[in-house]
Amino acid sequence: MADSANCDLKSLSPLQLFERVTEQGEKVRALKAGKAPKDEIDAAVRMLLSLKLSYKTTTGQDYQAGLPPRDLVLINNGTTKEEDEDFVDPWTVQTSNAKGVDYDKLIVRFGSSKIDTDLINRIERAIGQKPHRFLRRGIFFSHRDMDQILDAYENKKSFYLYTGRGPSSQAMHVGHLIPFIFTKWLQEVFDVPLVIQLTDDEKYLWKDLTTEKAYEYARENAKDIIACGFDINKTFIFSDLDYLGTSTGFYKNIVKVQKHVTFNQVKGIFGFTDSDCIGKISFPAIQAAPSFSSSFPQIFNGKENIQCLIPCAIDQDPYFRMTRDVAPRIGQPKPALLHSVFFPALQGAQTKMSASDPNSSIFLTDTPKQIKTKINKHAFSGGRDTIEEHRKYGGNCDVDVSFMYLTFFLEDDDRLEQLKQAYTSGELLTGELKKVLIETLQPLIAAHQERRKQVTDEMVKQFMTPRKLAFEF
Repeated sequence: MADSANCDLKSLSPLQLFERVTEQGEKVRALKAGKAPKDEIDAAVRMLLSLKLSYKTTTGQDYQAGLPPRDLVLINNGTTKEEDEDFVDPWTVQTSNAKGVDYDKLIVRFGSSKIDTDLINRIERAIGQKPHRFLRRGIFFSHRDMDQILDAYENKKSFYLYTGRGPSSQAMHVGHLIPFIFTKWLQEVFDVPLVIQLTDDEKYLWKDLTTEKAYEYARENAKDIIACGFDINKTFIFSDLDYLGTSTGFYKNIVKVQKHVTFNQVKGIFGFTDSDCIGKISFPAIQAAPSFSSSFPQIFNGKENIQCLIPCAIDQDPYFRMTRDVAPRIGQPKPALLHSVFFPALQGAQTKMSASDPNSSIFLTDTPKQIKTKINKHAFSGGRDTIEEHRKYGGNCDVDVSFMYLTFFLEDDDRLEQLKQAYTSGELLTGELKKVLIETLQPLIAAHQERRKQVTDEMVKQFMTPRKLAFEF
């Protein structure tokens, strides 16, 4: 029997072995908590040790909870050169490929699931309307347990949304709007509560900012978020520096997460070193805590069984892989996730936009003239070197930043396809494609600026005051 079991283990992939170790670890903890007979516990522990040994033999890595196996071949963009690998963590996104990160390989690396046609069709049936363009176009491309969220919704069970923003500057750029545009749509079609975390504490720890400046940025960013059109009766926005000291439920969940994650685990997941301050090492627990409804007793009456759905860019997934590993051990449901692609810098898709580089981004404070100048001067082109070559061979939409931006912001699917065909055939020139983008972004940003002018300090205070929302729990 033992030989048969070992043969079975050899047939498993590294990710499947990782999942088996995780499941067996949860089983051992459950047996111990339930005071099961000693021989039963011992047998389960022996199986756990065997699985961990098989995992190390297969991957060359020690098993670490919340950290799936690293496979450099799987995240490589078709070569074996180490410098050509995609690099993705919560702070840095880099690739040598002009098309951007290989998201199919990233799904394998992170162990998430692709948002396929079947899931999109199921979402459409559940909400009774056309899915958002971000789903139709693969901008939100990966998920964890979205099927469970739909199961709950179809059975009239509640869930809530959680997303966030790290306020590193006073002005946000258009890339920062992506999760909020999509989250607003999710809130409207599913009619659920929303909590938005402003991680001003994180920015204080990572950036050269005072706590006062970080909190000031949080409040300014809150105005841009409110200007997206969120319903004040269904939305709670909070600053970590402000809210953490007022909510016992929030802090209790932070402590529970901290107790169940070791220093070795956070080093493995986030790349922390012995030289990093202890604030950085403990911060992941703070980003994990909003995944649990008991962190917001004023909204959920202290209930701990309400599942959370987190729309975010996939670089934030390491925080929530850790959270999902810890959740069952502290009696909480695992949060579900929807992952978006990265919004590319104007200079190309090899990296995401940076709030610290004004020429890499279109900011929400930019004037129509600044928008036009930035796009014409800095937007990476997929066009040919000469008009004659472009007419003959056509442009490359896969690397053209103007087309990528239109994929995010142009609502009309037919119009987008027409532009793609015209640019690919050479009928449409790069300057003409940039003109379409300019004419798309200028009114969009002007409308946002007008809405933001209407957001008062009193409105920000109301959104950020802990209170009961328009839901019964």
